[in-house]
Amino acid sequence: MADLKETLGNLNRDSFVPLLSKLIGESKYVQNNPPELIPEEDRVVNHVLDALRPFSTTTGGGPLILNHVTYFPGRGNLIVQYPGTVPGKILSFVGCHMDVVTANPNDWDFDPFSLSIEGDKLKGRGTTDCLGHVALVTELMKKLGQTKPKLKSTVVAVFIANEENSAISGVGVDALVKDGLLNDLKQGPLFWVDTADKQPCVGTGGMIPWKLHVTGKLFHSGLAHKAINPLELAMEALKEIQLRFYRDFPSHPQEQVYGFATPSTMKPTQWSYPGGGVNQIPGECTISGDVRLTPFYNVKNVMEKLQEYVDDINENIQKIESRGPVSKYVLPDENLRGSLTLTFDEASSGVACDLNSRGFHVLCKATEEVVGHVKPYSITGTLPLIRELKDEGFDVQTCGYGLMATYHAKNEYCLFTDMSQGYGVFVSIISQLED
Repeated sequence: MADLKETLGNLNRDSFVPLLSKLIGESKYVQNNPPELIPEEDRVVNHVLDALRPFSTTTGGGPLILNHVTYFPGRGNLIVQYPGTVPGKILSFVGCHMDVVTANPNDWDFDPFSLSIEGDKLKGRGTTDCLGHVALVTELMKKLGQTKPKLKSTVVAVFIANEENSAISGVGVDALVKDGLLNDLKQGPLFWVDTADKQPCVGTGGMIPWKLHVTGKLFHSGLAHKAINPLELAMEALKEIQLRFYRDFPSHPQEQVYGFATPSTMKPTQWSYPGGGVNQIPGECTISGDVRLTPFYNVKNVMEKLQEYVDDINENIQKIESRGPVSKYVLPDENLRGSLTLTFDEASSGVACDLNSRGFHVLCKATEEVVGHVKPYSITGTLPLIRELKDEGFDVQTCGYGLMATYHAKNEYCLFTDMSQGYGVFVSIISQLED
C-alpha cells in the first residue's frame, strides 16, 4: 500500500502545532481533580470539531462521521468515523483523553497552560499526556477526510473524557462501552493511544491501595513498659506482611516475556498518627501504601492473602519481634493487646496484551519500520480503563508518542519528531490492515 502512505504523507507541522496550541490553551480548564477541579472536556472537543467539520457529513464537505456524545454537561466524548468499503472490517484509535492532571504554575519553568515551542520541543501540560495525542489523531482523521483514500477498513477515532480520575464515573469510555457505542470496534484491533516512548506497551499493573491502622496504648515515654508502642508494632508487623507478600507473590516467569520493569510490589507510601508530644508514646498510627501487581496474579486473591496475614499476626501478636527489653505488644495485667486493622480502597487489575493478536503484530511491524527498532515493554503503572475493555472482548494494544520522563511531571513536553513518527506508525498500521 505504498500509494496510501503517499496519499496520507507525513504529519503536517503547520497544521498540528496551531491545533496543539489551541488545546494546550484549554489545559487549565480540563485539569481533573474533583471536587475542586472538574474538567470541561467540551472545550477540547470544540477545537477538534472545528478541525474536522469541513471534511464531514455534517457540512457535506467530506466522508467523516462525527458523533459528539455527552453524559454530563460540558464533558463530552467524540467518536469520529472514516467509513471503509468492507462491512465488519475495522480498526480504531482510542484512549486519547481530553482531561489532564493538575499543574501548579509556581513549580514550572514556563507557563503550563499555554504552548511554548523550543525547536523540536513542544512544552505545556498535556503535550505528552494526552492532548498531544488528541491533536495527532485529529490530524490523521483530518487527512483521511481530505484525501478520501478508498479503504476496505473503517477507521475510528474515539476521544474520551475523564481518564485521569475515577472519583466520578459514567462520563467517559466506561459509559460509551455500557451504551454499546463501541461494540463495532470488537471486530478489529483497538489501539489505545495514551502511553509514551514510542514502543508498544504490552503490560500494565493492578493497584490495591491499602491502610493498616495500628492500635497500641498511649503512655508517658519515661514509663515505656506501661505502653504498647503502635509505631514499633506497625514497623514490625508491616515488615512481616511484606516478607509474606514477597514469598507468596514472587517474580512471575511471564514478567520476563512481557519485559516488566519490576515484579509485583507491596510497600508503604504514607504514615500518619494523631499528634502529641515527643515524650508521649501515641495510642495509634496508620500506615498507607499500595500493592502494584503484575497481571499474572489475581487482585482479589492478593487482598484475601493480605487479610489472612493480618488476622494471623493479630492472633499471634506476642510473637512479633519487639524492640528492646521493655517494648511489648501485650500487657497481660491490663488485659490489653496491640491490634492491626487492614482496609482497602478501590482496587483495579492490570492488563497483559495478547502477544499473538493481529493488532500486536501490525503495531510491532509499523514501529520497527518507522522508529527503526521495536522493543515492547511493560510497567506496573495502571490503566484501569483498558482492563475493562479487554474484559469486554476488545483486542487492546497500547502505544504513545510522548515522553515517559515528563508524564504527570512538571515542565511536561513532547517532541514534534516523536509525534511525527507516531503519525507514520498509524499510517503503516492502516496500510498493513488493508492487505
